[in-house]
Amino acid sequence: MLVNGIIVVLLALYLVWSGMAAGNYTLRVLSIAGIYALLAIGYQFIFGHAGALALSQGTFMGVGAYASGILAVNYGVPFDLALPISVGLPVLLALIVAAPVLRLETHYFALATLIISQVVLLIAIEWISFTGGANGIGGVPPIRIFSVTIPPGWPLLATVWGFVALGALLAWQIARGRLGQAWACVRTAPSAAAAIGLDASRLRLTAFLLSAAYAGFAGSLYVHALRVISPDVLSFPIIVSCLTIVVVGSRLRPVGALLGALLIILLPEWFRDLRDYYLLAYGCILLLVVVIAPAGLLGTLELLAGRLLPASPPPAPSPRPLEPSAVRGVAVKTPEAAAAPVLDVSRLCCSFGGVRAVDDVSLRVMAGEALGLIGPNGSGKTTLVNLVSGFYVPDSGRIALCGEDITGRSSYRIARAGVARTFQTVALVEDMTALDNVSIARDVNRIGLGAALRVGLRDPVQTRAREEAAFLLEQMGAADAMMRPAGSLPYGVRRRVEIARALAVQPTLMLLDEPAAGLNETEQSDLAQRLRALLKQGTALLVIEHNMSFLAPLVDRMACLDAGRLIAEGTPQHVKSDARVLEAYLGTASELVPA
Repeated sequence: MLVNGIIVVLLALYLVWSGMAAGNYTLRVLSIAGIYALLAIGYQFIFGHAGALALSQGTFMGVGAYASGILAVNYGVPFDLALPISVGLPVLLALIVAAPVLRLETHYFALATLIISQVVLLIAIEWISFTGGANGIGGVPPIRIFSVTIPPGWPLLATVWGFVALGALLAWQIARGRLGQAWACVRTAPSAAAAIGLDASRLRLTAFLLSAAYAGFAGSLYVHALRVISPDVLSFPIIVSCLTIVVVGSRLRPVGALLGALLIILLPEWFRDLRDYYLLAYGCILLLVVVIAPAGLLGTLELLAGRLLPASPPPAPSPRPLEPSAVRGVAVKTPEAAAAPVLDVSRLCCSFGGVRAVDDVSLRVMAGEALGLIGPNGSGKTTLVNLVSGFYVPDSGRIALCGEDITGRSSYRIARAGVARTFQTVALVEDMTALDNVSIARDVNRIGLGAALRVGLRDPVQTRAREEAAFLLEQMGAADAMMRPAGSLPYGVRRRVEIARALAVQPTLMLLDEPAAGLNETEQSDLAQRLRALLKQGTALLVIEHNMSFLAPLVDRMACLDAGRLIAEGTPQHVKSDARVLEAYLGTASELVPA
């Protein structure tokens, strides 16, 4: 926060100093830089927070510009009255294209948004009677707010940067709390986000619509500042400039967008004296910034400030036990419901191409019971867990949770129904503290744009979630690490944090994928003791594990898979002595070969 504040003050002083010593042309350039800053702040939502490379930001800006310009020239609608339309139309366009486009990933998403941008550009060029075609529309009036016309020069500069300041504050408010943490989880650990009940599609849609709204606002300012509208506002260089601003400044911090916009827009002006070589110098400087500061200028400055002036971590919150009435399990069930299986898998099948990964598997897990799942590599253990948790959809069969059919439901809905899981490879948000990695899993249904906008300086929901997360970390023996970044923790502690995050879902059923992997004997013994305590609370466990010395004393029953089929089920001693299990997995000894 200190670095951000210093940069804001320096940028404000620079704008005042430059404006006082400059003519109308420089003031106009500084105003354009402010418009690009607003555009980039919006782009940070989808590109930075949601982590999706969208190439449609320039299109949204162009749609907003055309809406405001055409309304002003053809219908006499001033800037302020046209603003809801110039912002609303890009948002509507984003909403229309979101259904097919947001389902795509990585470069497919980028290409899809680029195609949409080209279609809108062609419409603007060919619809001559409405848009003016390639020649555009001139005579756009200046900005008018509450019947006051804003003339060029200092008034325009102050107006534009005033809107930029409001936009930056709004963006900071939206992303500073639990919504920003949810975006970080979806961006860096999408599987983990789904496993704690975060709806990634809704979060990405929110970011996409916010980016469109900011772009429409920037487009409206742009057309009234330039006083002319043409297809240039929809052209590819607009999105290239926006992308460059965000990469150079910061992907996440609004202040970084301000810094990047001034640098990218003013650099060409500073190198005009180089004549034919200014573009070369411009490109070399940008390349140097990207190579030296991959986190952006602001991120690099924050990193340097943290090393030179290391700040002590904030105090850990006081642990708060979770409300018993909210905990799923035997304690909150009727006797009839408690007698039903927590998990009932019936004749489940799943194939990948010609490979039958899960073949006619049926098994049950009761409340307070631990079922161990063993088998050779490739036997279908993780596939079965992925089917139960909704990451895969079965070809046939039925999955029931406490008697309710959850077959084919999306993973985040299954998580909200009471199924939590960990992963074979620990999936945490490394830049977030262990505490926040756990707290984000609390009350995920209360994370959204409306909640972010209503929060004051102190968020009581986040405060409570962190106190409950502190209790869960203490319960898992990771309290000493709660205020440290997850990426800096030893592997064994990361495992405990991940299990604490799963507990934050308040599950009826926990699916643990090799929880003892990478732990020494002392850590394994401690983890087993803590997991047995969960069984006493009524939580059911399904545990995939290769380490028999850890698994056998922990579980009540075992099931063995081989080539996707269930070949044995029963007590640990019964399964370990089964001839089919010995042949397929254990060999002649009663110990598993480490994977």
